[in-house]
Amino acid sequence: MNVRKTEQKTSAYSKVLSKGKKSYIGEVGRNIIEHWQLYLLITPTLIFFIVFNYLPMYGVQLAFKEFIHIKGIMGSPWVGLRNFERFFSGYNAWALIKNTLGISFYQILAGFPIPIIFALMLNEVLNKHYKKLVQLVSYAPHFISIVVVVGMLDIFFSQSNGFVNIILTKVFGLEKGIPFLVSNSWFKTMYVFSGVWQNAGYSAIIYIAALSGVDPQLVDSAIVDGASKIRRIWHIQIPTILPTAVILLILESGNIMKVGFEKVLLMQNPLNMQSSDIISTYVYRMGLLGSDFSFATAVDLFNSVVSCILLVFVNNFAKRVSSNSLW
Repeated sequence: MNVRKTEQKTSAYSKVLSKGKKSYIGEVGRNIIEHWQLYLLITPTLIFFIVFNYLPMYGVQLAFKEFIHIKGIMGSPWVGLRNFERFFSGYNAWALIKNTLGISFYQILAGFPIPIIFALMLNEVLNKHYKKLVQLVSYAPHFISIVVVVGMLDIFFSQSNGFVNIILTKVFGLEKGIPFLVSNSWFKTMYVFSGVWQNAGYSAIIYIAALSGVDPQLVDSAIVDGASKIRRIWHIQIPTILPTAVILLILESGNIMKVGFEKVLLMQNPLNMQSSDIISTYVYRMGLLGSDFSFATAVDLFNSVVSCILLVFVNNFAKRVSSNSLW
């Protein structure tokens, strides 16, 4: 009797679940039909992410195989963690990780606060025409190709006839120019601050938009109470943009291991290889140039896993400290 009652309860519960699923599916279907324009609008984006982000995950198994071209991905033999062991036992593994993390943290420390400071300064400009002109000039470099930017660096910072070295030798009396582009000690600085010049103005747009949400009455009250401009910025404007800054910092932390491959590759040369060789360029050499696809996939998979771990860690830390997070 108890068994029959249990079976009856289980069948009744399953019927309720099936009805709930059907009603949920029906509700989703009605929602899609009702708002079909919005779903049609987002379809190209979904297709893009499916084709270029999710379908390539099929090839992740290469990291645990010894890829043989004739046999293909499925037919290649499994080797377990041998590709990862090969990477970490290599002589340059920790140098690659050190360079990647060094450039990324340098980029965050130097590049993250500058758009915030620039937005706060620009928000204090009263002349609208001058403000628009500064905005235009500041975010225009963002649309310059990376190839052009690196070419500009070669022209301006060349040791023999670069504009900067000409000034240093002719005006400041240096005996010879500084090897900005071929020096290990200068590579990270050149990479980071050329990126700041190119992207600071464009990155400040979102902070300027956030500052537009500041309540004018709150500012007027602070002025009446005798608050200085610095205090108004510290106690009103910065708290307003703080949630936006936290979210952008979390997103930036997810790219710590994903240093810009194209720019590093273009700036890289045999003389600065000690500082410029990062995981992305190493994967490019081993995978595309060396045709060692399994090993390159393993290294890049390690890169992606570390990025994911850092993203989760920073998100949880930000959630505890500031109550602002992605999820």
